[in-house]
Amino acid sequence: MKNSMAPAAVGVQGSGWAWLGYNKKSDRLEIATCPNQDPLEATTGLVPIVGIDVWEHAYYVDYRNVRPDYVNAFFEIVNWDVAEQRLKDASA
Repeated sequence: MKNSMAPAAVGVQGSGWAWLGYNKKSDRLEIATCPNQDPLEATTGLVPIVGIDVWEHAYYVDYRNVRPDYVNAFFEIVNWDVAEQRLKDASA
């Protein structure tokens, strides 16, 4: 998942989000990106499980303009227990 989500997050042009979302129709997790503040579920139908904010304000102070370092560090602080519960709730 990280090998798909990290490049998607780094590749967002300008500001936006990278998401791990749950597709209720296929009963699968999917990686998606949204520009600016576009909502995941309303634009893709995916239920948000984990999101990476790649607006510059999210990382500039600590990472300057090195988005890949920020994205890679993100995976070290995610609360995976909460993500797991979100997935359980979404798939129930």
